Amino acid sequence: MQETNLVTEGEKSVSEEKNLKQSIFELVRFGIIAFLIVVPIRLFIIEPFIVSGSSMFPTFIDKDYLIVDKVSYELGDPQRNDVVIFKFPEDTTKFFVKRVIGLPNETVDIEGSTVTITNNTTKTSFKLDQSYIKNALPKDTHFVLQDKEYFVMGDNRNASSDSRYWGAVHRNLFVGKALLRLWPIKNVDIWPGHVEEKIVTIK
Repeated sequence: MQETNLVTEGEKSVSEEKNLKQSIFELVRFGIIAFLIVVPIRLFIIEPFIVSGSSMFPTFIDKDYLIVDKVSYELGDPQRNDVVIFKFPEDTTKFFVKRVIGLPNETVDIEGSTVTITNNTTKTSFKLDQSYIKNALPKDTHFVLQDKEYFVMGDNRNASSDSRYWGAVHRNLFVGKALLRLWPIKNVDIWPGHVEEKIVTIK
């Protein structure tokens, strides 16, 4: 005669409790592993940001979802035309997105929509080709950048609060540069806003 194994209610309860503990343990372990992976990535490698406002139009529009590369500026310095995210010099709890126009130890002169850059050491000058700019608000500016200072402007010059109004951004305020645009879907791209530097040398 074949024997049948019978499970009592007590044994069943102990088994269910053991399975529940195992599930909780696995969940906690997964959470710890995810935390150990995500937090360092968020702190040191990439970070998401959502564009607010129209100061970078048409390069970016309100609610664009960006992934910012934080590694590049640990390995090197911001370059002209980089689309950068930085802490606002007058309130470091706020983050701005702008384009780098002037580099350390340069002088930026703006006359109408013409931007002239002068190297403070060699005294050589050149004009920027900014064909990507659609709205250029005339605001004459003369600004001398010191070591580790950068001059930034929004692409929508008519609606941008930038270095023309509140001055330079110090190197230590930079968070990173735009790596990916993930939203809206139709505008997904890598290195959004990237433009090649075009200059006209002044002889």
